[in-house]
Amino acid sequence: MERAVIVERLTKEFEVRERRPGLSGALTSIFSSKTKMVKALKGVSFSLDEGEMIGFIGPNGAGKTTTLKILSGVLHPTQGFVQVAGYTPWERRHDYLRQISLVMGQKNQLWWDLPASETFELNRAIYEIPEKVYKRSLDELIEVLKVEKYLNTPVRRLSLGQRMRLELIAALLHKPKVIFLDEPTIGLDVVAQQKVRDFIRQYNKKNKATVILTSHNMDDVADLAKRVVVIDKGGIVFDGALSDLVGRFAKKKIIKICVEGSVDYKKLERIGTIEEAKMPLVTLSVPRGAAKMAAAELLQSFPIEDLTIEEEPLESVIRQVFGGKG
Repeated sequence: MERAVIVERLTKEFEVRERRPGLSGALTSIFSSKTKMVKALKGVSFSLDEGEMIGFIGPNGAGKTTTLKILSGVLHPTQGFVQVAGYTPWERRHDYLRQISLVMGQKNQLWWDLPASETFELNRAIYEIPEKVYKRSLDELIEVLKVEKYLNTPVRRLSLGQRMRLELIAALLHKPKVIFLDEPTIGLDVVAQQKVRDFIRQYNKKNKATVILTSHNMDDVADLAKRVVVIDKGGIVFDGALSDLVGRFAKKKIIKICVEGSVDYKKLERIGTIEEAKMPLVTLSVPRGAAKMAAAELLQSFPIEDLTIEEEPLESVIRQVFGGKG
């Protein structure tokens, strides 16, 4: 299988102006500003096979968005080798731009005061999509995302969830082979998030599209990506299966029990830490290696109607990776 994305020793430096504290410092900076070089990326390397979908995660400022902008050709790197779909992204060749799409949850490509259908028509012309192909793709996307009744409504009058689904249509009309998704569910309610995730999964499977997903919503990552690349302070700190990430960094297991009648919480606390108690449901956390023993003791010593053992939430695991950073 060919590699759709190749990133080797990628480095990106930015020149930033140093500002001194206080009003006098701000005034001084206007006339005699000093600059310094900041390394946003430090030798980043990873690759994706055609049709693969990965989660690209890390704390704010880790280098996620900078990487995506380089891969999509928006930024030039300082050093390193990058190839996407056989092209050098920052050369911005028309044939390359027809094969990729960058979807940023915090930025709109739809015209704010016009219906989304106007943007779709513009994109059809930009990407030179034949009329029959355009109509077929548009009808298919509208049906899957259930947005037909919003097509002729000015974008500014739509909810964030409605706009995000229409943004996806605008980004995917030309059937890109490589998709960069930067926070695609940000600000959406739970129902809208799930609709977007279901669509991304379906599109990836049907079109064999290569997808790089960045998100602070760990439900996005857990639901869509089997592999994760974790970046921190401009460098890759983990690249592998999501299950391996959990096994490496998760320190606890979560035991959820449904009890019959009342229980002595002090006795429960001898077995594990009570995370939540809304009778008859109680959630405990226990050391990872002690989960089976704890479950056996619970079943033997308490009136348990039901018991499940689960992995720690992915958010907690990620906090472990970054030592408590968000």
